[in-house]
Amino acid sequence: MTDPHAVTTMEALEGIYGEPAHRSLIKELDHISDHYRAFIEAAPFVVIASVGEEGLDCSPRGDPAGFVHVRDDKTVQIPDRRGNNRIDTLRNIVRDPRVSLLFLIPGIGETLRINGRAEITTAPDLCATFTINGKSPATVLNVSVERVYFQCQKALARSRLWAPETQIERNRLPSTGTIIKALDEAFDAAAYDANYPEHMAKTIY
Repeated sequence: MTDPHAVTTMEALEGIYGEPAHRSLIKELDHISDHYRAFIEAAPFVVIASVGEEGLDCSPRGDPAGFVHVRDDKTVQIPDRRGNNRIDTLRNIVRDPRVSLLFLIPGIGETLRINGRAEITTAPDLCATFTINGKSPATVLNVSVERVYFQCQKALARSRLWAPETQIERNRLPSTGTIIKALDEAFDAAAYDANYPEHMAKTIY
C-alpha cells in the first residue's frame, strides 16, 4: 500500500524543514581542527558505518579514550580488535572505501561525525602502537577525512542516554544465550551465559 504522505522529492523535503541554520553549516570542516581533535581523543567509543555489495553495515568500536589516533588533520587511525570474524565492516571497505564515523563520549551531549574513506593496513609498526595487554590488532583502519562536524546535544538530551536513572538491568532483556538458543535448539544457553564473563575476559584483546 502506497503511503499518500510519503516524501519523495527534495522540494517536498525542504518544504517541510526549511533552510538549515547558519551555524549548522559553518561547523562542517574538511579537516580536524584542534577543537575536534579534543573530542576524538576523549572518545572511548565510535560507530563505523560502511557500505558494500550486500548493503549497509554499522559496527561499534571501543577502547580506552584516545584509542582512535589522530595522525594529522586529515587522517585518523582505528585499531580493529578481535571479534566474531564476520568482518562485515572490513569486507565492505575492501570493496567500497566510504565510511562514516560517529564518536560518543560518556557524559557529553555532543557527538562528532567524520565522513571519509578508509584503507585497511597490516603494517607491523603501526599495529604495534595499538597494543593493549600484550595484544596488537590484526589490522588498522586509516581513515582519510573528507568532512567532520559535531552534532548538538538534542538527541542525547531527549534520550537521556547518560542519565544513571535511565540505565536498566541486563536481566530485563533476553540473554545472548537465550537469543542464540531460539535459533539453534541444541545450543546450551545456560552454560553459555554462565561462562561468558570468563570467556570475554580471556578474549577481549
